[in-house]
Amino acid sequence: MEYKSDTSVDLHIHSTASDGTLTPAQLLAMAVQLNLGAIAITDHDSIAGSREALLEGIPAALGFLTGVEISAEPPPSYPGSGSIHVLGYAIRLDDPELNRALEKLQEARKSRNPEIVDRLKRLGIEISLEEVEREAGEGQAGRPHIATLLVKKGVAASIDDAFDRFLSSGRPGYADKFRIECSQAITLINAAGGIPVLAHPCLLELETEDQLEELLQEMIAMGLKGLEVFFTDHTADQTRRFAALARRHELIMTGGTDFHGETLPNVRMGTGKGNLHVPYALYERLIER
Repeated sequence: MEYKSDTSVDLHIHSTASDGTLTPAQLLAMAVQLNLGAIAITDHDSIAGSREALLEGIPAALGFLTGVEISAEPPPSYPGSGSIHVLGYAIRLDDPELNRALEKLQEARKSRNPEIVDRLKRLGIEISLEEVEREAGEGQAGRPHIATLLVKKGVAASIDDAFDRFLSSGRPGYADKFRIECSQAITLINAAGGIPVLAHPCLLELETEDQLEELLQEMIAMGLKGLEVFFTDHTADQTRRFAALARRHELIMTGGTDFHGETLPNVRMGTGKGNLHVPYALYERLIER
């Protein structure tokens, strides 16, 4: 199928296999309804969403890439805290090393939930692990589900408020978790035939563009192949600057909304907060690579 230059794609989407609220089948149907040219399901530390989508069957009118978003330990030179997120595209879902690493990461996500719940209880918030698991349903229970419960209980005004006050790094309900090294995440994706991409650079704890360039150079030496240039929260100026960085370092440009469904209701598939356009040509270049 041929697409016009203005056809959009969305290469950063989460399903119920991690912390999204729509199943892979529902995501495929929504993408077709929105006339998107292509999507990638990039669940946190999980390829179950991509696997389920392929089993469901990809509509003929829709391009599709397998994907994952790995939470990795930042390189030693990184000045911030928390995780660096590495997207992996067009990965082989049966790669044994990748599957073993993701299983370990999913177990780490699961084991942190009781500690978060205990911390919130010590703050006087009535919440239980059973409630969190019910909120997650068949998905991977985690902080977004805890945040949703805090909103439902009237403890927080919104998901963002729940993270800002309780669940983000440094806040009283935060509990750290095991992460694999950044170099290992990149190596695993490359070894599985995929394309490793640094996700949403606007969310990195960096003060200058020079720091981002230094980080990119360090990650390129590890095998990084791309940069998420188009993203929901990138300003027009940031998008231009990130595109220039990608061209300078010969990185593939990607883009997406970070769509989660009802967990982040102001972010819509394909258009993010209303004005995002990720060109179809980016999907074509990923396919060519």
